[in-house]
Amino acid sequence: LLAATYQALISLLAVTGLRAGEAIRLARADVDLDAALITVLDSKFGKSRLVPLHPDTTGMLRRYAARRDQLCPAPAARAFFISTRGTPLLITSIDSVFALLLAMAGITAPPGHARPRVHDLRHTMAMRTLLEWYRSGAEVPALMPSLSTWLGHADPASTFWYLHASPELLALAAGMLQDSQENQEEK
Repeated sequence: LLAATYQALISLLAVTGLRAGEAIRLARADVDLDAALITVLDSKFGKSRLVPLHPDTTGMLRRYAARRDQLCPAPAARAFFISTRGTPLLITSIDSVFALLLAMAGITAPPGHARPRVHDLRHTMAMRTLLEWYRSGAEVPALMPSLSTWLGHADPASTFWYLHASPELLALAAGMLQDSQENQEEK
């Protein structure tokens, strides 16, 4: 049960950008697999939001729920993600298990850098989304409010703290700026 729970939890965090605390507070009723929606209630700053799920993510969560219910048919709580005792997960346990999994996988931080944290999955999801928008030629400034809403931020300015100046991102942004300038000069 513990392996299934952490596999599903970490997978969900990686693809949705949910905060770990939001994910462990999800009740079973908050995860609507038929509608492919998660309802995050009373999150940071008292905000609530809907998080749509990709069909692959919905399938993964459906398989986890079936396995969870098979291994713990009478849980002590209505939490979606449960411990081996059928209780909700603790945030401190998530950090410890994530660190253990990194060590078991041989994932280490480069010298002078902090080891990866479970919260970094949220940052990575935001960066990958932004990179994909740039790659596809999307109007990134117009889409930033969507990413902010998805992440549960108050406004796009809060989302910018999640974005890192990666070489790939800078190259894509510079390319779009150059294209924009060339188009302006042609007019």
